[in-house]
Amino acid sequence: MSTLSIVNGLVFDGVSSELTQGTVHVVDGRIASVNGPAQPADRVIDARGGTVLPGLIDAHCHAYGIDLNMLALESRPLSYVALAGARRLANSLARGFTTIRDPSGGDAGLARAIAEGLIPSPRYLWLGAALSQTGGHGDARGPDMQVCGCAAHTCEVVDGIDPLRRAVRDRFRRGAHAIKIMTSGGVVSLTDPIRIPQYSPEEIQLVTAEAARRGSYVAAHAYSPEAIMHSIDNGVRTIEHGNLLDAETAVAMAAAGAFLVPTLVTYDAMDRRGGDLGMAAISRQKNSEVLEAGRKAVELARGAGVRVGFGTDLMGPLEDEQLNGLRVQIEVDGVFLALQSATSVNADLIRRPDLGRVQEGCAADLLVVDADVSQKPSVLWDGPEHRTVIQGGTVLVG
Repeated sequence: MSTLSIVNGLVFDGVSSELTQGTVHVVDGRIASVNGPAQPADRVIDARGGTVLPGLIDAHCHAYGIDLNMLALESRPLSYVALAGARRLANSLARGFTTIRDPSGGDAGLARAIAEGLIPSPRYLWLGAALSQTGGHGDARGPDMQVCGCAAHTCEVVDGIDPLRRAVRDRFRRGAHAIKIMTSGGVVSLTDPIRIPQYSPEEIQLVTAEAARRGSYVAAHAYSPEAIMHSIDNGVRTIEHGNLLDAETAVAMAAAGAFLVPTLVTYDAMDRRGGDLGMAAISRQKNSEVLEAGRKAVELARGAGVRVGFGTDLMGPLEDEQLNGLRVQIEVDGVFLALQSATSVNADLIRRPDLGRVQEGCAADLLVVDADVSQKPSVLWDGPEHRTVIQGGTVLVG
């Protein structure tokens, strides 16, 4: 039996809008008690002056998203992409993200390497290559490119009912957590307007029905009200990005029980760094369209009662902005709502109520930072010297 106690710290339980003073006691990788009396333990962490939080959950993080150029990314050997992706996962874990959902990439091999402890990684829920129609957001080809577009590290072009059926079933055969589809245009794709819905109703219905039969769900990349309605009307459960959301569509999302996963930091980072990184002019123009709208979308979603998660969607060298995702969402939501999004709400989104909470019986995935987050939220995105990361009761960093 292994034991760990974290004493003298303030505790954010993942659900409340306040901090409590107390001890978190861990036995064999699970939280045995919270705010009880101090107990003997193999290791004791004194968190005096700091905050104990659930390990963070990034619900939109791409292990294989190693390049801002989609065609370059898809054309590299998967062996290289996986090795680079393993480093990205290790970096995420060191920042305090103990779980990620990867909505465009990952595969059974990477998942097995993680399960066998071959690489350090957050708990990894992969969806496999996202599904895109020809000329959709996941089609990396420009209008004048004579290439097949057949590689599928992060996106796969699949049209029609029967091909989609086979693609969905094969993802579940290999162990995918859920299915991702592209139902609107995007920023980095070159040939598709952002607002126009993608895939036919029949195609989306097929994908969502197949996922439901497996006890799973579908996430959709969607920006505009038209694309969001097109998605939820046909059974999609989580809307990724959603920057152009309007009030009417937010009400419809709430009625459908759909989650919104905003990825505010990626637009902030691309706005600041995109030019230096060689982003295409059309992509930078699209980014300008959705940058400020994304913040308003979160406010509209909150007002309508939509459950709002947290994601980052950072590609290539922008991965180092991951913790800034908390900064940007806190600017919109305040500290506690943003932290709830990155912990308990995301845990409910991925259907893992044993994660994202500092509660008895939950997995001991924890983050300890050396300040009161309600008074100094910047400690959440400060350097590694300000944090201790614990996964499954094992102290990894700190």
